[in-house]
Amino acid sequence: MANPALTKLPPFTLLDEPDLSFSPSDVTQVDVHPLRGLLNFGPYSKGSFGSYTSRVRIATVGPKSAFHRRGDLMRLLLDVHRPSDRSEYVPEYPGFARLFHVALESAPAIAHVKWPERLDELPGNGDAQHRLCLAMEAALRQLDTVRNEFDVVLVHFPDSWNTTTRTKFFDAHDVLKALGARYNIPTQVLNDRVFTFTHKASLAWRLATALYVKAAGTPWKLAPLKGVPADTAYIGLAYALRGDQRDAHYVTCCSQVFDMDGGGMQFVAFEAQDPVADVAEARRNPFLSRDDMRAVLSRSLALYQGRNAGNLPKRMVIHKTTAFTDGEIEGAFDALAGVPEIECVEVSSSSCWRGVWLIKSGVEKPPSRPSGFPVPRGTMVVRSGNSALVWVAGNAPGVSTKGDYYQGKKSIPRPLHLIRHAGSGPLELTAHEALALTKMDWNNDALYDPVPVSIRYSQRLAKTIANVPDLPRNVYPYRLFM
Repeated sequence: MANPALTKLPPFTLLDEPDLSFSPSDVTQVDVHPLRGLLNFGPYSKGSFGSYTSRVRIATVGPKSAFHRRGDLMRLLLDVHRPSDRSEYVPEYPGFARLFHVALESAPAIAHVKWPERLDELPGNGDAQHRLCLAMEAALRQLDTVRNEFDVVLVHFPDSWNTTTRTKFFDAHDVLKALGARYNIPTQVLNDRVFTFTHKASLAWRLATALYVKAAGTPWKLAPLKGVPADTAYIGLAYALRGDQRDAHYVTCCSQVFDMDGGGMQFVAFEAQDPVADVAEARRNPFLSRDDMRAVLSRSLALYQGRNAGNLPKRMVIHKTTAFTDGEIEGAFDALAGVPEIECVEVSSSSCWRGVWLIKSGVEKPPSRPSGFPVPRGTMVVRSGNSALVWVAGNAPGVSTKGDYYQGKKSIPRPLHLIRHAGSGPLELTAHEALALTKMDWNNDALYDPVPVSIRYSQRLAKTIANVPDLPRNVYPYRLFM
């Protein structure tokens, strides 16, 4: 019989819920809850954003018959709404102007493009997808001529177009984002569900925050994390495979570069030069050659220096969802030779581990029983000298008005599996950084994402590149792909 002591896991660590900052100058304006912080302090960029514009102007594109519905939706964001779902988490929505300290307005009539009701009525030749692509490009080209009249474009794809807008080989959302990147126009996609969604406060929080960010606002950043060295930066890598099977190439996407407060800078869409020898293996476990890793990280580092007066970060943490090969690690150290500390961290969300939170039963036998809520968010278990489990999904009572809160309220959460392939220092610090970066996706009203934003944003661009392979390999503001 095996010795039970040999199968015990190490004691768990409970990491603090990371604070969010809502002011670049007042260290007291922090909260663990993104919406509550916005409500109490206003957005992080309230001082700078309002100094160059007093309003966010919305242009629209979509079927003519729903023009007034789109206007009604924008007017909904001006009003106060009490929460009707997730009431323990969602606060009252106070109206756009009170929340963000700027007005929300409709752009002039010349910035509204009205499409016909049916796809077959769109101008041009070819099938429905081709006509829709022509219509999207024509709309953005027209709006580009009046670019000074608006900040963000609402684009409405009605449900009756679903058989065309999203198929196995075509995604209108991704094509639109790629077109928006070419014209430097941020877009917000709508479907019909938004007009009938009954939980108005939740809808308003999500849509208002997204519009503010796409208009170049910053709702919040990360407050300083204890133990994280100054001038730390984060890079997230994701891969897309393109080209025919005989000469396939990766295009690696870098959500470049997140600074230590989680502020995203720009995406790098980089085309790898070395061909892929085994496409099937590459799809299962993608990786770059040493030369390609050196090239993409050198470009990323140059962008960081361009935004930081030529200074290098003191520490660079590289995230990706697959294992780092020796060649990738060598390429990273080649490119980042001037950076004192480098960490290469695999962030896997497919762990088979699960955890149950036990509480006192109140009786002698058994002394404990399963809690009605999952393990707390921030629970961490070290597995080895270079790997750990961290539950980014879990109970977060600090953001609830009722004592407990489990986002989504479904299933037993699985932890992220962090494996450090290069670097040193406490794994608790690496885990706490990953936990904090799950709070930096500004495109929703949730407390956290299932993965750090360094992974989420790079995956988003990889998906777009996979669906729109002719997207120019360039540097893009991340807000264009939200």
